[in-house]
Amino acid sequence: MTSLKDIFNQIDEKVSELKNLVPLKAEDRQRLDKKFRLEFNYNSNHIEGNTLTYGETELLLIFDKTKGDHEKREYDEMSGHDIALQMIQQEAGDNERPLTEQFIRLLNEQILVRPFWKEAITQDGQPTRKEIIPGQYKTTPNSVRLQNGEIFHYSSPEDTKIQMSELVAWYNENSKKEHPLLLAALLHYRFVCIHPFDDGNGRISRLLMNYVLLKSQLPMVVIKSDEKRNYLNALNQADTGEIDLFVKYVGEQLLWSLDLNIKAAKGENIEETGDWEKEIELIKRKVADKSNIVKSPKLVYEVFHKCNEELWPLIKTTLEKFASLFNEEENLHYFNGRNEIVESIGSLISNSLIGNVLPIRKQKIFGYDIYDEDINAISWEQRKIGLRGTKKLTDYKINLTVNFEYNLYSIYLILNTTTIFTVNKSYTDSILTDELNELDRKLKVSLIEQIKKDTNGQ
Repeated sequence: MTSLKDIFNQIDEKVSELKNLVPLKAEDRQRLDKKFRLEFNYNSNHIEGNTLTYGETELLLIFDKTKGDHEKREYDEMSGHDIALQMIQQEAGDNERPLTEQFIRLLNEQILVRPFWKEAITQDGQPTRKEIIPGQYKTTPNSVRLQNGEIFHYSSPEDTKIQMSELVAWYNENSKKEHPLLLAALLHYRFVCIHPFDDGNGRISRLLMNYVLLKSQLPMVVIKSDEKRNYLNALNQADTGEIDLFVKYVGEQLLWSLDLNIKAAKGENIEETGDWEKEIELIKRKVADKSNIVKSPKLVYEVFHKCNEELWPLIKTTLEKFASLFNEEENLHYFNGRNEIVESIGSLISNSLIGNVLPIRKQKIFGYDIYDEDINAISWEQRKIGLRGTKKLTDYKINLTVNFEYNLYSIYLILNTTTIFTVNKSYTDSILTDELNELDRKLKVSLIEQIKKDTNGQ
């Protein structure tokens, strides 16, 4: 069995071998940097639950394009994490600059992007929710439920500031005295034990670990997401006092990184078996997206259901806020151009009726059987009649239309005759949260501008 001493010796030997091979050719350095950039960003975020695939991560970070049905936060945090990686690379390049709490807080602020609410548990194990403020130390206890059901408590909010100050001082004092592997692993472990932030602690600990290695001109360590169980087990063993086992685990990952650097320096192939699998998976997704998924009654119904249950109700909720500005309103549905009035609501009828629609029966759209005919378009429409405060009759028509093509569907939001929002989707794509927000924003802005124009002109 390999001992920790053996790990240190192997690292020193490989570092010596690598020094004899540098500098790398420009093309070798480029492919090595790209691989570590993608591997580190993808795996460190994937460990924490980010669902972007390796191919989607590459598309985002290398080509600045997005694909896939993910929450906007996942794309933002992946991009933010990439910037945080660049921050530690730049910071590590300055040998005279010490590690500071301010820098650590900036890293947390960068990877979390913006404030948000998150599910949490209290000290006695009860579920709760808390607002996460990027870059701010925790103000309430953060605990975690272990696999055996026990509640593990990190440092208290009262002790966090003191312990973080002590941790930074300890690192700066020992940064040139100890082996960088030992320093990197200990900084990672001690930071995790404090858990100073409400979120992002795992990602920050891995960034700090690599900050230490980069500062000593060593390659980065990548904890693979499929290694998560072994990684957490090594941390748990450190909790029981066997810190050497965690140092050894990090050392084994560093040996992998050194081997990869040596291969690149020799001009050899640095692809792994997993890289081929990632490429195959990416090809499969592209093929499926572009040629195999075409319109069918079932897929059309799924799109309709999404729009009818989420998109149109969002629009009607916004339209309700403008209801008092008009005398009455009328709701209609269109199926392949045929329409029916759903309701006509006068100004004296309770607004609680607004938003009611015909019940949707299984496998039917507005009462039409989806297998009876080819479905080309469905629409929801609200007509607002009689804008108040004007001398002439002024009506508005807000129309949501979905057109179904052979291998994609298109969503249009139209105010009177002007299209104010449009998006094209393959049948494998859902409507993203940020697209819903953008549609709602454009509807509000367009309505306000049109109403101001019509009332100011009177």
